[in-house]
Order: sequence, then C-alpha cells, then structure tokens
Amino acid sequence: MKRGMWILVVAAALAAAGVALAQGSAATSYANVDPSGQTVTFWHVYTQPNKGAIDDIAKAFNASNPYHITVKTEYQGNYSDLFRKMLAVLGTKDAPNIVVAYQNQAATYALGDGVVDMRPLVDSAKWGLSTADKADFFPGFYASDVFASFGGARYGFPPSRSAEVMYYNSDWLKELRAAGKIDFDGPPTTPAQFEQAACAAAKTPFSKATSKGSMGYELSVDASRFASWTFAFGGEIFDNSANHFTYNSPGAVKAMTFLQGLFKKGCASVVTENYGDQTDFGAGRTLFTVGSSVGIPYYKSAVDAGAKFAWSATALPHTTPEPTINIYGASVSIPSGHSAAADLASWLFIKYYTSPSVQATWAKATNYFPVRKSVASEMSDYFSAHPTYKQTFDLLQYGKAEPPVPGYDFVRDEIASDMAAIMDGASVTDTLQAANAASNEILADQLKGLPKR
Repeated sequence: MKRGMWILVVAAALAAAGVALAQGSAATSYANVDPSGQTVTFWHVYTQPNKGAIDDIAKAFNASNPYHITVKTEYQGNYSDLFRKMLAVLGTKDAPNIVVAYQNQAATYALGDGVVDMRPLVDSAKWGLSTADKADFFPGFYASDVFASFGGARYGFPPSRSAEVMYYNSDWLKELRAAGKIDFDGPPTTPAQFEQAACAAAKTPFSKATSKGSMGYELSVDASRFASWTFAFGGEIFDNSANHFTYNSPGAVKAMTFLQGLFKKGCASVVTENYGDQTDFGAGRTLFTVGSSVGIPYYKSAVDAGAKFAWSATALPHTTPEPTINIYGASVSIPSGHSAAADLASWLFIKYYTSPSVQATWAKATNYFPVRKSVASEMSDYFSAHPTYKQTFDLLQYGKAEPPVPGYDFVRDEIASDMAAIMDGASVTDTLQAANAASNEILADQLKGLPKR
C-alpha cells in the first residue's frame, strides 16, 4: 500500500467511526473512584498455548481481587484483525476495556482520542505503583509506552517483551578457531570479529552440516534488524526531543555500510523464504542469524532435527562499551469511551498481570521475557532448563525500544525496502537520506491536526 493511501485508510476509518482528531482531555483523578463490580472486556490476539495462559490469569484475578471485578478475555484474530476492529469502535462504548496493541497502533488510536492516558492510574497514590515497583521494571520496557509525540502520555503498559539477539553456532566457531581462521574465542563481540568469522564460515563449511552450502550471516531484511544494527553501532533511528526520525544518523550509516560490505565480500546473504535463516541455521549451513528471542524454542527444534550442534544467542556485536538490545512487543492499552470506574478496574487487572508472580507464570507459558527484574528469583527452574533464554534475559538491562509513533507500520515497510536496496549495492548515504525524508513525511502527515499538549 502506498504511503498516502495508508494515511487515507486510517483517516477514513477514524472518520467512519465518527472520531475526530484528538483534542486532548483533562486528566482524571481516581482517588475517590470505586471499581467494585465492574466487568472488564479484554481483546487480545493470543492463540494456544498463550490463550490458555491469559485465560488462567484472568480467572485467577477474578477469583482473588477484593472488588469483585470480572475480566472477560476475548480473542479477536491477529494484530491486523484486531487493529481494524478497534478503528471501527474507537472512542465508543463498544470498544473493549483493555486491548493488546503495539505502540504505533496505540499512537494511531490516540490520534482519535481513543485511548486513556494511564499516567494518573500508574502514578495514583492509592491505586498506582510505588517508587520501588516502578524501579523494578526494566527501564527500556517501562519507557517504551511513553509517547513523546503526545506530550509524554502513557498510552500503554508492558506485560511482556522480546528482544533482538544474535544466534550463533558454537561448535562451528570452535572449528574455525582450531583451524586458525579466526583469532578469538566464543561469540564475536565486535563488528570486526563478526566479519572475520562470517567470511571464514562462507569459505569453510561446518563439519556437521546436513546439507551443502555455507553462509556466514543470513540477513532477514526488516526494520527491526535495521534498528538493531544501528543501535549496535551507537546510532539512533529516532530523536525523541525533536520528535523526528534519524535514519541517516552516523551510526545508521556505519551499520549499513558494514552490512553492505559483508554482502560485497560474499560473507552474507538475504533470507529468501519465511524462516529460511532458522532452517539453514539448524542444518548447519549458516553461522549467524539475528532475530527475535521468541524464536529460541524454534531454533532448538531446528537444530535438534538438523545438525545437532551446540548453539546459543547473545547480543549483536557492537562498537559501544556495552551492548544495546532492541526490545519490542505489544503492550496493553485502555480504550476511551468508558467510565472512570471501568478504567480503574482495567488498570487493576493490568497491575495484577504485571505483578512479579504472575509475570513468572506468563513468561514460562509463552517464552516472552517478563518486564520486571525481580521475576528472575521466581524463574530459576526455567532458567536451568532453558540456558539460552537465561543468557538473553541477562541482557535486558541494555534494552532500547523502537519509536512509538503513528504511521510506523508504513515507515517499517519503507525502511525494509531501502535496506534491501543497500544490500544490493545502492548508495548508503543517498538511500538513507531519502529514507529519512520519507519517514519524517509519513510522521508529519500522521500528526497533522494534533494539538500541542
């Protein structure tokens, strides 16, 4: 879908629902609100086994909360299905009380004043989180639902997250080291080491590979890959203070120049089919891939069914003193159109959902990461059984999120296309200048008419 068409579709959907652009609303005080007896409808996208896990969490809340609040979970299809359904009921009494939403989707809802700013709930002396509780959340997770484009409003709250990690074949790295092809032990921690190993692997097949062919790095072209590599080179893709994209930042230029160099040297290739990098990794044909930590169980299955080697996942190689981990995941938002009592009841469920013991249950059932640091003490058994999960969990302190702005869906398409062009040999500087201009145009079009807050 062309950029202008995407904007018109959203605008038309909002208009069809009778929703005007946000005009702002006074913050609600919940100090004297009584949430007793409220029924809360929760629209989600979870299929089994995650659906069973969220159903059980809601049942436990219903049975234990002292206000006799009842949460009803309702599956609404995939994220696109849910997004379309939300646009049709935005700002009305037909909207759910809680909805699963990515940050850019919540930002689109906010354009129509269709979600509640949760700051008065989170910060309430009576109903909110204590200072210690707030500090228990991983900073990158906690900050990812604060929207700079909307004056710092909080239009979501994080129940779980995943992270971009580098998967690597430990046995193959050891073979390359023993053969004198690389001069370091363990996974690469710098781009230079990554290049050395990737180029060596392209010329030196893995001894246990179950199929022919050898690749150093197989790149799945995606806006999140772009962000992850840019973060690894100390760059940014968005300036929160100025509220604009920075896809042409020095770090982004360095990252894309580095990746383009791998392609020119024959040390990297592009994934050509869904999960092809995962399949090739399992067969022992690819030394490195980069993808979501949610894929850990699937990588395990691929390796177990394939070349059966030692492997793990860790941070991308980086030029910064510490790694920066690209974290992402859908949050939960409170749609507008309901009473203060219903909004408060919704928040109390979200508060329960993100409490440490419930977080441990949710993480174990879904393989998502919990959002609170203290949950680690309740997951020792899971960590022992899933060491790769534990290794990546330990990196969450270095998390950073992609921008929570409206129109980011189309921006992602733009960046993926431009990233593919760069890997095909297009000018890095020229391509990123154009990509940045196009991305900021999308953002400006989305924010037209939005009042200052």
